[in-house]
Parts: sequence; structure tokens; C-alpha cells
Amino acid sequence: MSPQAYPVVETPAGAVRGVRDGSGERYRALPYAAPPTGAGRFAPPAPHPGWSGVRDGTLPSPTAPQPARDFGRLDMIPYFGPGWVPGEEYLTVDVHTPGADGGRRPVMVFVHGGGFVTGSNRAALYDGSAFARDGVVLVTVNYRLGIPGFLDLAGAPANRGLLDVLAALGWVHDTIAAFGGDPENVTVFGQSAGATLTGALLATPQAGGLFRRAIVQSGNGTGAFTPEQAQRVTATAAAALGVEPTAEAFAPIPDERFLTILPALTGLDLRTSTATDPLAGLSPFSLVLPVQPADALAHGPARDVDLLIGTNTEEGHLYLVPRGDLESTTEADVLAVATRAHADPETTLAAHRAARPDETPGELRSAVLGQALYEAGTTRMARAHARISGGRTHLYSFGYRSTALDGRLGAAHTVELPFVFDIADKPWLHGDTRLLGPDPAPAGLAARVHGAWVAFAATGNPGWAAYDPQRPAVEILGEWMNGLTSRSRVRGRSATQRPPTVRSPVAAAAVTMP
Repeated sequence: MSPQAYPVVETPAGAVRGVRDGSGERYRALPYAAPPTGAGRFAPPAPHPGWSGVRDGTLPSPTAPQPARDFGRLDMIPYFGPGWVPGEEYLTVDVHTPGADGGRRPVMVFVHGGGFVTGSNRAALYDGSAFARDGVVLVTVNYRLGIPGFLDLAGAPANRGLLDVLAALGWVHDTIAAFGGDPENVTVFGQSAGATLTGALLATPQAGGLFRRAIVQSGNGTGAFTPEQAQRVTATAAAALGVEPTAEAFAPIPDERFLTILPALTGLDLRTSTATDPLAGLSPFSLVLPVQPADALAHGPARDVDLLIGTNTEEGHLYLVPRGDLESTTEADVLAVATRAHADPETTLAAHRAARPDETPGELRSAVLGQALYEAGTTRMARAHARISGGRTHLYSFGYRSTALDGRLGAAHTVELPFVFDIADKPWLHGDTRLLGPDPAPAGLAARVHGAWVAFAATGNPGWAAYDPQRPAVEILGEWMNGLTSRSRVRGRSATQRPPTVRSPVAAAAVTMP
């Protein structure tokens, strides 16, 4: 490449060299905090000291310590990325911009998912080329995971991974103008665990002024652990390591050792006399809060923030289909999931069966998982936000069914991401064991979904009416492009019932919610 292909940007911390290509300019591995090492792994993020000379921003950073995750037959490498790439300086962001030219463009800050234990901004799904093409500065964030990020320890602040995201937003506020972004027009968005973190920011007073808009993709506004639940995980971790449950005792233990005990923490019974397990046993880590974010929005910047929020119609399929559990599920399995997630599992199951009388036990299990992990908390947060924000809430439901795994994966958790990032045509997403299956992505769906996200970041309006608790509605994205072959999980509507009005081949008219 010519020298002009390697632009240099002056930031408050020092100069950084990126790379320019047909999609804009990319600057990678930019530290927003000091490396979290030793005892610092259990401290709040500390300011980075900066550097002299020109920093190389053309290569990716290390990633947070994390285990490998296996989803059976489904190739999830594009979602999880390379896994743990060791190195101290992993509290970093990547920036993809149309140009570091003094422009004041909308900024979108993406927080990855992965169950609070895995993931990074190196995942192929988080390619920012389409956002830069469409005039958005995209920032993707790494944060602490697992025990360093979320284990509740005496002598350490809680929710350190959330504190990292707050620090990254502070970096964006102070620095993004150098990359052609507008620090007064920032949208933070996340998926899965990243969406739960994004929802928590809405209820976090320290987040005030750091972003104008938020997008919550398949998150859980009621997914936080109570302090009692968190201490159950902490006690188990300390016993497995043979140390006291304090930050001081954990400080000398290497990250590799933390990873070896994760299987002992997964699947713990976290039900208490006052709370069910909000993650249904799928992760031993979450935020630790006395009040769920959906119930604490008035304490944070939520009333002044535009919110786009939604779920996929078959979220639970991701946890069942890849290992064949959709077919092998028994009635006992369904009851076990409902018992983890609900105080009155029998009543819950009766309601599900009444709404879906023809479903197999596997489909019912998937529905219970999706409702418990994502739909219930999403609905609660949407209603709470709408009540305090005055027409700033927009809901969606993503229903395009992936044809992966012999056509069974469906509109599972994570399937919307290639459409949000407008990369659904990439060959590495297609094939029977790949996220979108062997069929080509439907024409126009990625443009529709990605365009809605970009429009929302620019204006606060994704292209459909705001949600009103008195006239609740949700925009359907993609469901009808599969034909009418599957039941929708959208508030009980069957996919054999076409909505009364269809605005485009991609997005159907709003449907009511209970």
C-alpha cells in the first residue's frame, strides 16, 4: 500500500496509525484503560498512560481470558472469534470510520455477547465496513469477562465488565471527534450479554451524557443476579480454588486457573426464596444488582435516551438444535427448565401449552428458554422505558429462519447479527453447519435491518412507530420472507396468520402485544 493508505490520527493519548481501504479507515487495538493485570484485574479500570511516537493501530489486540465454547454441529467461530489470544493490553476498542477528517458523524458503540464469559471485538460478525460505508463511525469494545469481569468479590467493585464499558464510552466521548465522529450523537448497542450490559447502562447514573441512544438486541432487562445468588457463585469458585472469597486472595491466581474451574460453576442452582435463576443455568455470571435494570431506569439516563429493543422469535433454538436436543427433549426436560426460571413452573407451562397446543416438547422447551432469557425482560424494559421517555421507545421482533442444521435452526439467538452488520451474503456464513444455513440470505433483508439501525443512530427513528404501553406494538423484521412455514414466537401470533397490513416484502406491520 502507498503511504497514504496508512493515515495517522492524533488522539489525547498519542498518535495512532491505521489503514485505509475501500470501506474507510480502521484503527485497531486502541486502549481505553490500562492493562488489567494481577490485582488490577479486580480493580476499576484505570486510565491508560498514553504513549509517545506513533502507535500501530493496524493489528488486532489480545482478547480477554476466556474458555472455548462448543455449540455442537453449529459453527459459531464467526460469533466467538478466535477465543483467548493472550496479552495484557486487551481493554481496547477498534474504530471503523468513513474518515478521520473532522466530520461529525453518528457514532455507534457495539458491546459483544458471549454469556459474560466469551467473545471479543475480533469476531468476524462485527465487521464495520457497512456502517462506515453508510456514514457511521463504528466502535467495537472488549471488556473483562468471567471471574475478572463479573465474580462478586469482597474488596472489589461489582460488575467490573460494566465499568469497562463505561470507561470505553468515556474514551469515545473524549476521543471520537479525532476519528470523524460526533461525541454528542453516540448510540451504544449490544447483543445478548452485551445487550444486557447496554440495558444496565440505561439505569446507571454514571452513564449520563455518554450516549444519546441505545439498541438492545436479545438482552435481558431482568437478567441480573441478586447479591445472594452472586455470593453462591463466589463461594463455589473460592472453594474450587481453595482460597478465601476476596479480591486479595484471588489476585495471585493466574487466569488459566480461573478458566479450569468454570465447569464447576456452570449449572449451579441459583434459585432462592426471593428469586429464580434469570439465566436458567446457562451462565454462572451476570450483573450483580439489588434491583433489576428494567425496574431502575429512573435512576439512570434512560428518560433522555432513545431506545430500540427486541428479540428473535426462536431464541431458545440456539441452545437445543445444534446438539439434537430439540428432538430428544422430554416433558421432564421442559419442566426442569421452567422450574429453574419460574416461581410457578406448572402455571407457566400451562400458559405456554395453551398458546402453542401443537408444539413438540423440544419446541416448548425452546419457547420457555426464549421467554425466560430474553422476551420477558425485554418486554418489561420496553414498557418501563416507554412510561418515562415520552415516545422514545421502538420495538422489533426478528423472525427470519436460518436454514442451518437441516433447516431446523430457525430464528435462533444470534441469527439477526449478519443482517444488522449487513454481511449476510458472506460465504463463511452459509452451509448446513453455518449460522445462516445453505440458502442465500433473502434479498433486501440485510439492507432493511441494517438501514433501520443506521437510521435510528442518526435520528432516533428506525422507520416505524414508537411503542406505546396503551397501544403496544412490535415491528416484525424478516419473518414473512421464509414463506408461511413456521409458528412465530411473537406474542402468540401464528406465522400462518399474516398481519393485516404489510408495508414491504421484508417488514410486516406492527402486531399487538399483551
